[in-house]
Amino acid sequence: MGGMSDDDRLTRNGEIGPAERLAMNRTGSFDWDLDTGTIDVDESGLLVFGLAPDTYDGRPATLVARLAPEERTRLEDIVREAVKGGSVSYTAHFPIPQDEGAPHWTHVQARILRKPDGRAQRIVGVVRDTTAEVTHSAFVQELEKRREVQTSIVERTTNALSRAVTVDDVTAALTGPGGLARLGAEGLALGLVENGSLNVIALSGESLDALNDFRSRRLDGGLPLAETVLTGRPRFVSSFQSLGRDFPELAPYLSRLRFKSACYLPLVAQARSLGGMALFYRGRSSFNADERNLALGLAAIVAQSLQRAILFDEERELATGLQATMLPRRIPAITGGEIAVRYHAAWSGRQVGGDWYDVIPLPRGRVGIVVGDVQGHDTHAAAIMGQLRIALRAYAGEGHAPSTVLARASRFLAELDTNRFATCTYAQVDLASGALRAVRAGHLGPLIRHTDGRVGQPKLRGGLPLGLATVFGDEEFPETRLDLVPGETLVLCTDGLVEQPGSDIDAGLDALSEAIGSGPPQAEALADHLSERLWERWGSGDDVALLVLRRSPDPGTPRAPRIHQYIHQADPQGLSDARAAVTQALRDWGLPELADDAELLTGELLVNVLLHTEGGAVLTLEVLPEPVRRVRLSVQDRSSAWPRRRTPGEAATSGRGLLLLDALASRWGVEPRGEGKAVWCEIEPAPVAADAVPGGG
Repeated sequence: MGGMSDDDRLTRNGEIGPAERLAMNRTGSFDWDLDTGTIDVDESGLLVFGLAPDTYDGRPATLVARLAPEERTRLEDIVREAVKGGSVSYTAHFPIPQDEGAPHWTHVQARILRKPDGRAQRIVGVVRDTTAEVTHSAFVQELEKRREVQTSIVERTTNALSRAVTVDDVTAALTGPGGLARLGAEGLALGLVENGSLNVIALSGESLDALNDFRSRRLDGGLPLAETVLTGRPRFVSSFQSLGRDFPELAPYLSRLRFKSACYLPLVAQARSLGGMALFYRGRSSFNADERNLALGLAAIVAQSLQRAILFDEERELATGLQATMLPRRIPAITGGEIAVRYHAAWSGRQVGGDWYDVIPLPRGRVGIVVGDVQGHDTHAAAIMGQLRIALRAYAGEGHAPSTVLARASRFLAELDTNRFATCTYAQVDLASGALRAVRAGHLGPLIRHTDGRVGQPKLRGGLPLGLATVFGDEEFPETRLDLVPGETLVLCTDGLVEQPGSDIDAGLDALSEAIGSGPPQAEALADHLSERLWERWGSGDDVALLVLRRSPDPGTPRAPRIHQYIHQADPQGLSDARAAVTQALRDWGLPELADDAELLTGELLVNVLLHTEGGAVLTLEVLPEPVRRVRLSVQDRSSAWPRRRTPGEAATSGRGLLLLDALASRWGVEPRGEGKAVWCEIEPAPVAADAVPGGG
């Protein structure tokens, strides 16, 4: 038998039985007698444990003697827990160290045989050499790990670029926070072909600023990225420093670049060469097939995103150019104030809107201002807007009242038969007097910033949108009369500035009011402030037209200072604010002794207007230096009814205003002012007694 091989010994009469099949699969069996403490293992099982049959003494400790101490303890714990816990079986997987090479992995599957009383008597089972399976599993796991990394790179890059709309968005996704990590690289260069040149639009990675000299170059083969673009073939560079031999112009810069390898990839989409992308690596010195395919896949993803972004930028430029031709090319200069306008197009490609603004010179030194919005976001809306703007400008220029201007504009839009409507707010402003006549057609009303920084929202009665008003036979656009005192600012805008998706428009109006109140007073600066604060916040989904009109301040002179303030009829706090402003101004001007009388008269004059007229009042406080330095207080309203003197009874709650004027003012009067009147009074310091003058009497 000594000359027989293991396979010969495992066959009987040429037949392969169950035991032989187990042996051929490096599987053996064992029978462990727990009462005697011996374990019987067949030859195949001993082979799995690495023991020779003639050296095995049947003891369990001998069987596991080659195991590492921690593995032996772990196996003993598994067996003990199964036996004492009442289990009927257990499995274990452990490595057996070898004299040479890696350990062999062994799998034990055992069944516990118990007596009727439940006490374990025997353990029988099989042992199997699983080294090949574990090795293959480790290889598969490593392969899967690499594939997971590659899949993650592709998925994260695709996800980041899926949100990129413009070319700037694409470069931000590739070079912003986490951009290089998503690509699995330490550096990136991105170039686009434009008019025969290769313009590098993005460089990201430590030390890559050394390539700033090559930002824009004619498209020739002098540099590796340009060569890749020209040939359309990728270039994988395992030794970065070797590039100096093929590209001498690049050689002086290589020592400043801290990379070991790079891949240069063409960016091609729909057979159009867009540019090239280079990825740089510090630790990699070669590229296997999977890594090359990954790099080419990333280039394809970036190329598709760039193609989409370039098309969007081109369409946007076309759309905004069309919109710009529909708006006024310049704003006329005005006397007595300043105007600023802004227009922002929505970030939606060709979907231009119908928002517009206009400033219209009117007869008798007045000016017309309008902000509006034609329904829809397409070139048709922009075309209608252009026609409507010109028509409304013509009607206003003829000198018609604001209500007539909108009625005719509505009729004009209805006659175009476009099934579109438009909203707008139009106002005629006389900056010399501050009088303002405003009408509204389904649009947002104006906001007014007062000289003390408060922001009000006057209630303008409105009509139906233009076009719809004519269709429904209701072309009534009631006028609302307002006053702009010197230094106050009127703001008109379209709803894109105040509407945020998913939010109530009142929240947007409150935010606009806060931004107006906290912004600078000058029209241009305030328009920029509103654009930056609100357009960047939520205005990107819709077009925005903005018009800011400020009446020039009238501070008087250092010798004769002056303040103006408008008090709304529905603003009780405005009365208190006006009285406080008068007191503070007189103290600032060195006339504190007149503050009490001036504050009392201010309250009386304003209460008379707010109670007995249908509008607000304009308060003016000024110092008249000649012939005697005195204070003049004036309250202007739109009522034609003049105050009349009457004697109040003992229980009367009114009628004492003119009596106070007589008692406290040195003189007072009433003057006609445009469509209303002004009640004024003057207060002088008390004369100084002769005996109080040094040297007098």
